[in-house]
Amino acid sequence: MTALRPERESAPYGGEAAYGGAESFEAEDFRTRPPADPPQQWYAPPQAQPQEMDYSQGDWYGRRDYTEPSYEPRRTPYGEPFENYEPTAYQAPPPSAYEPVVHEHPSVDTAQEHPPIDEETVALRVEEARRLAAEAEALQTPPAPGGRAARRKAARRHGRHGGSLGAQAGSGAAHGPDKALGAAGEVSAPLSRVEARRAARARKPSMSVVASRAIGEVFITTGVLMLLFVTYQLWWSNIRAHQQAGREATSLQEEWRSGKRAPGAFEPGQGFAILHIPKLDVVVPIAEGISKSKVLDRGMVGHYDKNSIKTAMPQDKTGNFGIAGHRNTHGEPFRYINRLKPGDPIVVETQDTYYVYDMASILPVTPPSNVSVLNPVPPGSGFTGPGRYITLTTCTPEFTSKYRMIVWGKMVEERPRSKGKPDALVQ
Repeated sequence: MTALRPERESAPYGGEAAYGGAESFEAEDFRTRPPADPPQQWYAPPQAQPQEMDYSQGDWYGRRDYTEPSYEPRRTPYGEPFENYEPTAYQAPPPSAYEPVVHEHPSVDTAQEHPPIDEETVALRVEEARRLAAEAEALQTPPAPGGRAARRKAARRHGRHGGSLGAQAGSGAAHGPDKALGAAGEVSAPLSRVEARRAARARKPSMSVVASRAIGEVFITTGVLMLLFVTYQLWWSNIRAHQQAGREATSLQEEWRSGKRAPGAFEPGQGFAILHIPKLDVVVPIAEGISKSKVLDRGMVGHYDKNSIKTAMPQDKTGNFGIAGHRNTHGEPFRYINRLKPGDPIVVETQDTYYVYDMASILPVTPPSNVSVLNPVPPGSGFTGPGRYITLTTCTPEFTSKYRMIVWGKMVEERPRSKGKPDALVQ
């Protein structure tokens, strides 16, 4: 504000005397300090108010007793006479963060010009701007060079919407264990050290979980091994036993035809005859001894020899020819001997003779220690005196070896090979 200069002002209201003289303005310069308090509105000199005219004594045009209107003396914006005005230095109050700033022009809407700041709104806008920028950058990605296969591979690598599949699928791993994902997939503030340790302990399995996993793996491994063992016993052992028994029978028949082997004593494990059970379609070699590894597990039938319980040979004039075989696994030649009925033929083929027996009786269950079933005249067989008998022994029930099953037969025919096969083998 420019200071008033009395030498250039006219004095319609009293001149310099109204302001206290020129010396009052020279004593202090108003430009050095502002007024004490900012005015509420711009200063304007008061308008002169004309006095009421008394038209009874005269009119406005000065006819008759016309009186000139008078004016009140000038006053400051604070209502004081201008002669007594003493300007003071302006002291602005300290701004307060909790009080709104009063605008000098109340006609301007400050709420519309400067809206209040919402931190949450600002944060959402920042994240939205980042997302829009990422999408724009993804859209500006140049197409993959090459043909359709190359573009398809690039699409799989960058994802359907331009982002990397690895970054989309493993966003948690990409941000590390100290950062968490928000509900919309944005990365939240990093976790504190205590929170990171708690998250790491939560991800680490407990001892009970580790123990249950180990026990489960042991059970699964045991189950697989048992399944393999059962498969070997019930399937593979039969295949191998049939192959070994077939080779032994073929070799034995070739030796008979060539005349290399003569009847007599045989070594343990050595085949000397072939057993035929036509009703059960069984053709299996008979070897000396009842050893599991050398005879029975190889799919053959074993003769009770002097190393176990001495029994007669088929060519003996009297006696009991005792043989043993598996009912299950390892060729299982005696699996269905319980189906034999009295009178069913059982044929023993040797190098020069066929010995034909008729099935006589069966003992379904007996203890393994009952060796009397191999006696020359076995008790319970129905035989009353010495004769030429055959005894078949095997385990029972199936897939166990708790008890023994016994089948007896009586010789009915001794036929030389020169006369051909007996009727039981021809039918």
